[in-house]
Amino acid sequence: MTRPLAVVTGASSGIGAASARRLAREGYEVVCAARRLERVEALAKEIDGRAVRCDVTSADDVAALAAEVGPRVDVLVNNAGGAFGFEPVAEADLEAWRRMYEVNVIGVAAVTKALLPALIAASGVIIVMGSTAGQVAYEGGGGYVAAKHAAKAVVDTLRLELYDQPVRVSEIAPGMVKSEGFAITRFSGDEGKAEAVYAGVAEPLVSEDIAEIVAWIASLPSHVNIDRLTVRPRAQAAQHKVHRV
Repeated sequence: MTRPLAVVTGASSGIGAASARRLAREGYEVVCAARRLERVEALAKEIDGRAVRCDVTSADDVAALAAEVGPRVDVLVNNAGGAFGFEPVAEADLEAWRRMYEVNVIGVAAVTKALLPALIAASGVIIVMGSTAGQVAYEGGGGYVAAKHAAKAVVDTLRLELYDQPVRVSEIAPGMVKSEGFAITRFSGDEGKAEAVYAGVAEPLVSEDIAEIVAWIASLPSHVNIDRLTVRPRAQAAQHKVHRV
């Protein structure tokens, strides 16, 4: 029998790669999409999937992804995103803000738009990887907080607009996740600053924890919609309240 099909953007590392592996274990053929082709090619080989080079901010790349995917998609994991910088708004790097908006918001909209007919055809599910940064502001969050709030608004709007279509729309909003590359990217490769984010936290979430939630949402009956699921490590009671030892 033909395997159900899942598409995961930002699949070259972290939550994206973990989600691709987890969905493959559930029997999905996974299209692994990311800018770093060599990494998704290795992942696709590992899980018997397909690799596509895709920068979600490129219209040509998104069109090529849709062409590769074909007429039916059961699961779309809009995971591509990222944070760049930690400056206060008064010192904002506005080019970094633009990059964050492009990848976290425009990229979600572009991929969803391109694959929506295939998702409708399969009575599929759209899973957007949001963040608690899309719910609560924090100092230094600036452009990332703004972008994730905007991504949350895209999810809520989609849910309203697709209410009469056989497509589920869900957002996963993780708190502190120690995933490959996220903090390193945010702090431009500064490993000391990246490690300080998690210092003293015995058990932050890891990518595989979020991948479990992706697989669970995908496994639910087609009439069950998880509008939004907020998940934090036990040590993080709120954005500003983290137990460190």
